[in-house]
Amino acid sequence: MNGKKGSIEINVKLPETKKICTNDHVTFSCKSCILSVWQFCKEDSNRVIFSLKVGFAVLAVSLLILCRKPYQFFGPDIIWSILTVAMMCEYTVGATFNRGLNRALGSLLAGVIAVSVAELALKTGRIAEPIIIGFSIFLVGAVTSFMKLWPSLVPYEYGFRVILFTYCLIIVSGYRMGDPIRTAMDRLYSIAIGGIVAVAVNVLILPIWAGEQLHKELVSNFTSVADAFEECVRKYLEDDGKEHPEFTNAVMDEFPDEPAYRKCRSTLDSTAKIETLATSAKWEPPHGRFQNFSYPWSEYVKVDAVLRYCAYEVMALHGVLHSEIQAPYNLRIAFKKEIQDATSDASELVRRLGKDICTMRRSLKTCLLKRVHASTERLQHAIDVHSYLLTTESTTFSNLSNHMPEHDNKFLQENPDPPLQAEYSYHELMRKQSRRLYSWPSREIDAFEEERGFSANFVPRMKELESTAALSLATFTSLLIEFVARLDHLVEAVDKLSRVAKFKQEAL
Repeated sequence: MNGKKGSIEINVKLPETKKICTNDHVTFSCKSCILSVWQFCKEDSNRVIFSLKVGFAVLAVSLLILCRKPYQFFGPDIIWSILTVAMMCEYTVGATFNRGLNRALGSLLAGVIAVSVAELALKTGRIAEPIIIGFSIFLVGAVTSFMKLWPSLVPYEYGFRVILFTYCLIIVSGYRMGDPIRTAMDRLYSIAIGGIVAVAVNVLILPIWAGEQLHKELVSNFTSVADAFEECVRKYLEDDGKEHPEFTNAVMDEFPDEPAYRKCRSTLDSTAKIETLATSAKWEPPHGRFQNFSYPWSEYVKVDAVLRYCAYEVMALHGVLHSEIQAPYNLRIAFKKEIQDATSDASELVRRLGKDICTMRRSLKTCLLKRVHASTERLQHAIDVHSYLLTTESTTFSNLSNHMPEHDNKFLQENPDPPLQAEYSYHELMRKQSRRLYSWPSREIDAFEEERGFSANFVPRMKELESTAALSLATFTSLLIEFVARLDHLVEAVDKLSRVAKFKQEAL
């Protein structure tokens, strides 16, 4: 021992591994970061194109400042063009036009108001001039902030914001320079230059059209719903209960073995994206396959809304697939053929609708729709004929009563002189057992068994849990039939879109 007589002190020098681990951690972090960036760019190459276009637009207007002659010609106010480009460049052409119109009208209106107020303030004298300018700034700030909160004016929120900061900068700088009209005109010229550069770069160099993005997004949603529907039914029929995972928050959020489900869930989350793309597409001129000036982009939103209700049914089916109470595997196999026929026909119809939108053609879907209805009717008929499989006999509690004397005799043999409280322990056990069976989720008998001295082997098994498990199949099939019923509305919405958008009629 150290500190005692005769002891030997041994100093062991540990290897310096901390620095190596830190370097490995940094290397791993950089590698994962690069892979995530690469995956993000691979999902949509237009993201890289948009970034390069914005960089080129900012560089173009920056040359007007970096070069001496353009800077001498335009003056220091040319820096407003850089600000305009940075604020106007949006991902799609339609969004850029929308932002540009808000920017132009807001700057023009702010310039007119600023010049008018500045001229009025000059006529009132040097004492009252700053008071009038300060009051006008307060009034414009309050009015614009209130107006952009008005529900019908929310789409023009950016325009009101432009009015506020443009007015404040023009009126304040004009007050110090003494020439508000000259200041306002120089600022407006610079804003116009930046707007022209932003629009030209976004339209002429590899344009990203909101209409085309909306078209592809809607077609992708159709495919995602059909794939998730088939995947959910397939897993339900193949699941024999041997590898049933515990239903936890982690499993519910991840589902790594169900990629189609994750795509379907992203379809539900794309509502705001669809509406934004439809709003931006209305600002775009005729382009590509969309040559009509008044193209019905709003119908795309309506079709997506109907498709979203079908996706809700898929999510409900997925909930039954991963529920705690599952129908026996043999019972599911009894209706396997009817369920598979209805599923394959319904998913084929959904894919056909998505393909018609993708190719912009009108096709007769009457035969396919009748086949879906026929397969669904066969499933309903099978459920009606074999409905006895989904219910239990009415002897649930009679079976329980038959087992009760046997367990009472065993209990009396082990306890010849039971206390009075033991007479009520059995009935209390039955009450708690019944409460356990009718609870959700089902709970195992807890500590009261040990407190009363009862063994779990003496507790009779009730059939209510088995009945609930059988009814799980009825729930699944009813949701499947409801999905098919909603396809009628989806067919009507797609047909209306094809008529209004003037899709080409497919040859018979």
